[in-house]
Order: sequence, then structure tokens, then C-alpha cells
Amino acid sequence: MARRPALIPQSDATRLFKAARAAGYARARLISHPDGRLEIVGEDVETAPLTTELSPFEKWKAGNAS
Repeated sequence: MARRPALIPQSDATRLFKAARAAGYARARLISHPDGRLEIVGEDVETAPLTTELSPFEKWKAGNAS
């Protein structure tokens, strides 16, 4: 089975993500639409406080992760 060509060259994707980071966005998403359009969405990451109680295993894992 033959591989299909890439939707966007990796060099172009890298350039777009670096531009999003330079514009002040913490992360960006590349969305490929069925009609061939490509969309870059910049996102600011906001940390939300945990509202759920962690299980004992999750507490242990958080304290012992390396």
C-alpha cells in the first residue's frame, strides 16, 4: 500500500508553530479540513485548579514521579 503525500510539509508546519509561539501563544493546533483548508488556532494555556480529590495512588504518583 503506497503512502499518501503529506497534507503540509513539515518545514511549513514548524514555521507556523514557531510563528504562533512568537505571537505569544503557549500552544497551537493545526486543523486540516476535508475541503483542503488548513487552519492554525493559537491557544493560551490557563491552569485550572483541581476540583476533584486525588486517590491515594494518584497522590503517591504525583509525589514520586521522576
